[in-house]
Amino acid sequence: MEYVNCDMSPVKEQLKADLQQLVTRMETCLADLDDENYCLLQKFEDIRETFVHSEAIASSFYLQCYLSPYTDKYMDLTMTLRNLAERRFGALIVVERKIPLEPLIHSGTQIDAALTYFLLESIFNPGSPLHDGAVLIRADKIISAANVLPLSASLPGMEKIGTRHRAALGLSEKSDALVLVLSEETGRASFAIDGKLYPISHFRQH
Repeated sequence: MEYVNCDMSPVKEQLKADLQQLVTRMETCLADLDDENYCLLQKFEDIRETFVHSEAIASSFYLQCYLSPYTDKYMDLTMTLRNLAERRFGALIVVERKIPLEPLIHSGTQIDAALTYFLLESIFNPGSPLHDGAVLIRADKIISAANVLPLSASLPGMEKIGTRHRAALGLSEKSDALVLVLSEETGRASFAIDGKLYPISHFRQH
């Protein structure tokens, strides 16, 4: 994966502290297993919360690093995902990086407008005729909407994910694009890059 050389020092220190905390709590759990009168469920919950917190820090940091060389609209993109997630609206947003994407997608409707979060949100409103498909972002502009992406090949477990996620993975397998995907069923956001899907944990719905 290629991303700008971000200053990871503060993030690394936070992740180190969180991981050390996880190690300590897991060692305590191992010791407490010998006590038949002690219930470990609360400690498991504490471990889960610490892990989710660490994952949120890492996913936010790396997502910004992957995007920042190619668009200045990270805040607009993340605000769009947050607002759509709250309303359980699905979304599929492609950020073009080095490889031109026109040969890989079935073009939809030309937009050619400056990227703003309210325009992007309006496209994915279920009442919009453009909501069913992918938006293509190049630099700081919305190039087109309602694009059709290549689906990922059938893989073990692929039947468990929806069409948006298969499309996100499919394009990321064939290019260096970063694809943001939001599930309308769960309200959870992910990003696909290099044929792998990663949760954007700070948008996770409970």
